[in-house]
Amino acid sequence: MSENGQSTNVIELPASLTVRELADSIDSSPIEVIKVLMGNGVMANINQQIDFDTAAIVAAEMGYEANMLAPETPEAEEVGEIPFWRQLIADEDPEKLTPRPPVVTILGHVDHGKTTLLDAIRKTDVVGEEAGGITQHIGAYQVTHNDRLITFLDTPGHAAFTAMRSRGAQGADLVVLVVAADDGVMPQTREALDHARAAQVPIVVALNKIDRPNANPERTKQQLAEIGLVPDDWDGDTIVVPVSAKQEEGLDDLLEAILLVSDNMEILANPEGKVIGSVIEAERDRSRGVVATLLVQNGTLSVGDIIIAGNTYGKLRAMFDYHGNRFEAAGPSAPVSVMGLNQVPTAGDLFMVTDSEKQARSFVQKRKESAKEKGTAMTGLTLENMFDRIQAGEVRELRLIVKADVQGSLEPIVSSLEEMSEGGAGVNVLRAETGNIGENDVLLASASSAVILGFNVEADSAAQRLAETEDVSIRLYSIIYRLTEDVEKALKGMLEPEEKEVVLGKAEVRALFRIPRRGTIAGCYVLDGEIRRNALARVYRGDEVIHEGAMSSLKHFQDDVREVRQGFECGIGVKDFNDFEEGDLIESYTKELVPVE
Repeated sequence: MSENGQSTNVIELPASLTVRELADSIDSSPIEVIKVLMGNGVMANINQQIDFDTAAIVAAEMGYEANMLAPETPEAEEVGEIPFWRQLIADEDPEKLTPRPPVVTILGHVDHGKTTLLDAIRKTDVVGEEAGGITQHIGAYQVTHNDRLITFLDTPGHAAFTAMRSRGAQGADLVVLVVAADDGVMPQTREALDHARAAQVPIVVALNKIDRPNANPERTKQQLAEIGLVPDDWDGDTIVVPVSAKQEEGLDDLLEAILLVSDNMEILANPEGKVIGSVIEAERDRSRGVVATLLVQNGTLSVGDIIIAGNTYGKLRAMFDYHGNRFEAAGPSAPVSVMGLNQVPTAGDLFMVTDSEKQARSFVQKRKESAKEKGTAMTGLTLENMFDRIQAGEVRELRLIVKADVQGSLEPIVSSLEEMSEGGAGVNVLRAETGNIGENDVLLASASSAVILGFNVEADSAAQRLAETEDVSIRLYSIIYRLTEDVEKALKGMLEPEEKEVVLGKAEVRALFRIPRRGTIAGCYVLDGEIRRNALARVYRGDEVIHEGAMSSLKHFQDDVREVRQGFECGIGVKDFNDFEEGDLIESYTKELVPVE
């Protein structure tokens, strides 16, 4: 019975859940749950994770008694969130699993002191060796605190962190987000947070540069709270540790916080089990051949083992620790530099030990053939194939990255999207920002199986090329209701095929020829791709598009031609346009319907 004499309903809740899931569990609306959370000093959006204790308080205020569910074993289909190597470890004998050192990645804004902080922790001068003081490579190191090891991955940024995650590696158990107390939360801080949240790993904030005269920790904590990282001293659940990497202050507190968070996680491995791990970095050395840095995640790797790493294999001839000392065996969470692979693997590739070189060679060959077949048969997640993927059980939610021109447009779009759900599938907005679509957006979409939606923005050429390589869908809109309508139709399985633009090539205008009764012909040099006679043309002056239309003529010297390739000169006529200037760029493109998969 409750205090007011009414019966209390008993419900079971997991250790963490979203606001939407809590609302569904207690037959209430997410808005009502958010109001109760605000009344208790917790700011959360509809898709934000809250812990059991917070959920239990909300449930109690709404007439429910909450009990915690026993944690479930991750299902194999959750590959997008549970790394493949973690699934393999889940198959190990539970009695043989033992705690292993936590693996930590340091992320943050470009000049907030990530490498300087790690340099101070491990007492070696890395920054001094780097060009311009910016990290140029990926490294892995271990430090000891209170007789316990911690492994640090020193990455050049969240792009590398996500590139590893997109290949299933996700080596990090925990992320330290570095924020400068004199600078506060910056755009790259938000991006790093998006990547950490998408990877579903705990976050500890290192509030760096507290020794600066203009440092303002309280203002920075307020900014952190605004992006959902409410400090623990503000009754939040994010540990914020003030540090000064330069003065080496607060480092013990940071290491203690890392171990504290790690103790609340099951970071386990079987040292005697199947050897698996991830490639951190690799290069071809002139004298030593292929040298790769590996992170062992289960089992014990030894000199003489034959391993497969991505599409490479080899017998390990030598192993070195992070100090460069030779050693014979490496257990879970140990970073090692190895020699013996036949080719340079890719950072983020998973590796495993096999019985023989013949078996390894056969396995790699089959993997290459399989990848070739999948390359033609498989497609990335799009709005068009979303419904079929839901029906097949391949996806449980539509993950979106939303970019808009201004904040005033972004907020109503995100609000409308977050209210959508259909047939058991909901919408999860991983990132919502203003500005054009860039490579970092594509990387996050690739790693998270997300679709990118743009409103009154463009995708730069580098992002378009990367999206094509990574099979990421980018959709651009100029009307809000069409964007939300397409998402709703995708969830219901009613979306028509998309008209996709394919850029063929670009040419630079280098001379002008005025032909009587024909108008102006642009004498051009093809910079990239090819120019086609039957394609559409877009004329750029600087970054501005000044005309779009069909081509009226394409000549190579005096001959009419169907196409002109990169490195050749041509004459281009564009229908209803004569105002060319030297230096203009002409883009050749086509439009085609992408069928529903």
